[in-house]
Amino acid sequence: MIKAEEVSKSFGKIRAVDRVSLDIEEGKVFGLIGTNGAGKSTFLRLAAGVMKPDKGRITIDGREIFEEPEVKASFFYISDDAYFFPNSTPNEMADFYRRLYPAFNYLRYVRLMEDFSLDRKRKIRTFSKGMKKQLSIILGLSAGTKYIYCDETFDGLDPVMRQGVKSLFASDMTERNLTPVIASHNLRELEDICDTVGLLHKGGILLSRDLDSVKAGIHKLHCIFKDEGIFEDLKKELDILLSEKRGSLFTITVKGNESEILERIRAKDPVFAEILPLSLEEIFISETGVEGYDIKKFIS
Repeated sequence: MIKAEEVSKSFGKIRAVDRVSLDIEEGKVFGLIGTNGAGKSTFLRLAAGVMKPDKGRITIDGREIFEEPEVKASFFYISDDAYFFPNSTPNEMADFYRRLYPAFNYLRYVRLMEDFSLDRKRKIRTFSKGMKKQLSIILGLSAGTKYIYCDETFDGLDPVMRQGVKSLFASDMTERNLTPVIASHNLRELEDICDTVGLLHKGGILLSRDLDSVKAGIHKLHCIFKDEGIFEDLKKELDILLSEKRGSLFTITVKGNESEILERIRAKDPVFAEILPLSLEEIFISETGVEGYDIKKFIS
């Protein structure tokens, strides 16, 4: 398990990570989501031991990370802007990582390079952004680590490659209990792969829960009422996070127990009412809206 306890990190007057506490369980996909500048990348660097927290601590299986080579051998960190040695080839990078990671599977590296149609002897500097991202993922999976940290992993990959990478993650989770930790602002990319999500906002953690339980606590409904004034009364009875009206149709996002919400609405004798599937993006908008992030500035 990866455990963060009251972790804070500042750069001058900027508090990039502010008293974050969360647990990342083994064998599950943890999605770290948040607004731009929320602290996702900084948190991953802290979890990778690249930086040391100003306060608090992060441990992997109960052990401190910073300046602990044995602990660092338990994870592979894929940054948003992966670094490769100047003028190096994939084979040279694979040889380098073989010396760092005892479980590095070179045969798997070769096989994955063939599957992704990447030239093992070509200079990496000639690769496109997407190809470099693919190479980072191949090296990370070949390292055979218990955890893999991914910062905007799917950025730069085409749809086919994204699904391919997700399938590889799923396979490794089944076969060797891999735990991927994926930071992204692209919520739709995470929705079909994450088991647990941590929502960062302004350096702090808004929630860190099982995705199913998060969805169980927030609901989206379509409703039509006989009298529009009924909705004003309903606003006093329900914890409505977002609402939109188009013609006579109300779309509302409500926090609370589903059966209690429906009971309240049905008591108003609506013309029409139904529960709709709630996306991870809508949960994000709802939660950040509550905390003062004005999403209306960015969507129409």
